Amino acid sequence: MILVANLAELMEEYMVLLARVLEHLFHEAPFPRRVRFLILRNLPFVSSTPRLLPAPA
Repeated sequence: MILVANLAELMEEYMVLLARVLEHLFHEAPFPRRVRFLILRNLPFVSSTPRLLPAPA
């Protein structure tokens, strides 16, 4: 049971990170503004205020 809880927590963190990366990619994607808005609005776990990804080291 502990393993399932740990896996669920890892998956949640992974989904949040994936949503942030997708948000960052689609913010700069060459799509029309409406299409970008619809994509960004439908991403799960995305905050209402845009966050920037930390700069790679």
